[in-house]
Amino acid sequence: MRSMATIHIPVMPREILEWLAPQPGETMVDGTLGGAGHTRMLAERVGDAGQVLSFDRDPQALAAAEEVLRGLPIKLVHANYAELRSVLRQLEIDAVDGILLDLGLSSDQLADRERGFSFESEGPLDLRFDPTEGQPAHHLLAHLREAPLADLIYQYGEERYSRRIARKIVEVRRERPLRTAAELADLVRKCVPRSKHERIDRATRTFQALRIAVNDELGALERLLRDAPECLAPGGRIAIISFHSLEDRIVKEAFRADDRWEILTKKPLVATDDEVLQNPRARSAKLRVARRRS
Repeated sequence: MRSMATIHIPVMPREILEWLAPQPGETMVDGTLGGAGHTRMLAERVGDAGQVLSFDRDPQALAAAEEVLRGLPIKLVHANYAELRSVLRQLEIDAVDGILLDLGLSSDQLADRERGFSFESEGPLDLRFDPTEGQPAHHLLAHLREAPLADLIYQYGEERYSRRIARKIVEVRRERPLRTAAELADLVRKCVPRSKHERIDRATRTFQALRIAVNDELGALERLLRDAPECLAPGGRIAIISFHSLEDRIVKEAFRADDRWEILTKKPLVATDDEVLQNPRARSAKLRVARRRS
């Protein structure tokens, strides 16, 4: 179990407040609680007359937030943000004034060496946000045939060496199971040539692919975008921070395809140089904002 103290730094906080523009008394949704930085920021703006509904699938994130957010107008919800519409129905809330999603992996999860998010973890390669749902990543590695595994790594990780990696995984698992993040990361690094201008670990894309698969991340995003117009009051805004092209493409196309949206950011906003210097994980962040038409 990780420490209750968060090390996560919220991405693009100034831009979120500017574009979502939360007002006193409003009801806002933070669909990705994480380290609770965005949730706290929104709660301070809406004040005691307002409310922030903050979702997370990770029980550890919710437990940590319960301590640090005590006294603020926040309701923590253990659920996938894709369930927003049904949760609002259960809470008898007709519509909310704003929705925020920060789709990046929390720094707290990356630091958790017990669930496989860290490449150096000797714990089980799990990668699930909610350990009580679905199957862990090591189960996929043990049971998927080579071709589907290669397709998964290519589709969700955009990894050009996916077939080489899948072939090696199948070869190794004939002799022993791959069960830890450290084992998989070492295998992938041996399959992917070192780049002259390497900025990310060579295992990053494969881990991203497995994480997306076990958590159905793209499916959840598509369901939220489908339901969001019905969850927002007229004039309400939705802001989504994505960290790779697969997510950003889904958001861009969903905003363009539904005439209930007025797109406020014609091109995605990116973090300032100063923010990237202070918080390097903001480097790949892209923010898109839309407003529900009246």
